[in-house]
Amino acid sequence: MSETAPPDARAAGARPIPKPGILDIHPYVPGKAKVEGIANPVKLSANENALGSSPKAQAAYAGAGASLQMYPDPRANIVRAALAERFGLEPERLIFGCGSDEVFQILNHAYLEPGDNIVQGEYGFAAFAIGARACQAEVRMAHEPGYRIDVDELLKCVDERTRLVFLANPGNPTGTWIPFSEVERLHRALPPSVILVLDGAYGEFAVDPGFNDGLELARRSQNVVVTHTFSKLYGLAALRIGWGYAPDDIVAAYDRIRAPFNTSIPGQLAAVAALGDEAFQRASVALTEQWRPWLAQQLGGMGLEPVGPSATNFLLVGFPQKPGKTALEAEAFLATRGLLVRSTAVYGLPDHLRFTIGLEEHNRALIEALADFMRG
Repeated sequence: MSETAPPDARAAGARPIPKPGILDIHPYVPGKAKVEGIANPVKLSANENALGSSPKAQAAYAGAGASLQMYPDPRANIVRAALAERFGLEPERLIFGCGSDEVFQILNHAYLEPGDNIVQGEYGFAAFAIGARACQAEVRMAHEPGYRIDVDELLKCVDERTRLVFLANPGNPTGTWIPFSEVERLHRALPPSVILVLDGAYGEFAVDPGFNDGLELARRSQNVVVTHTFSKLYGLAALRIGWGYAPDDIVAAYDRIRAPFNTSIPGQLAAVAALGDEAFQRASVALTEQWRPWLAQQLGGMGLEPVGPSATNFLLVGFPQKPGKTALEAEAFLATRGLLVRSTAVYGLPDHLRFTIGLEEHNRALIEALADFMRG
């Protein structure tokens, strides 16, 4: 139940009441991690790295045990230096968060006032909107024809109260992407007062020559922030290390309200080690490149078409609305086989499921189970 009492009523209330809008926010719903009656299900619901994490990162994490009594470096300087060297970035322009989710939250907190708005695609990552609504800002959802970001649709939503435009490229949960020429066109059309946030959580899996994560655009612009995460390609989802590259003025605002110790010592050490293990990174991309087209072909053969060519380590797949063949029923059926997949109903896609690309045995088990389901 939403409670949006005015300030005087909140002060006179019989119990604490949150500020207007908080109880209207739908909490983030993660992918399922367990199913009753099955001890070790195959988790294809959270886009985690099917190969696990780098052995070098695991060793670095284990070696952090002697430092647990210490506060971490608040500026994550070892990660800062490693990223700057790897990608040719100015270290002072890097920002860090407890996952890229916190980076989005802090940007919203720094730039949004009640009555402002953000713009995102209609199937955009839920964390964008949660942070904005917590600031009493409006969230404007741009139509995504063909399950793909459309620059013109985004621009239709921008007005004088727009403060941030969030663009996940490639997108989650769709897996689709737009070429960098379209990103540049979007940026040129935005007022200079609007921050364009380019979420590159899955950018490392996008190998098409037309893709670009936007770091060079951010270098030469005053209103572009590019974010990345160590959760996907690097397999460090448990350690929550996200980072961004931003103009100096945005960095200055960001660091004034960032929690002082928002990345841990084990996380920082593991991130540096993971960044240096390029063999593990290549193997992770190669696994996705090998099995993504195979899965798409197998699914298409049984009448389950992915929404479009994916540039990520997952596929979003549509299901019939016919009773006995729906996405909801398929999700439940797969769970009985110990296969956990992601419902996308919370993203406004109730007739779809998202499948993380797993190891060979996981992918084959998924296709076998889905074939049984579709046969009824």
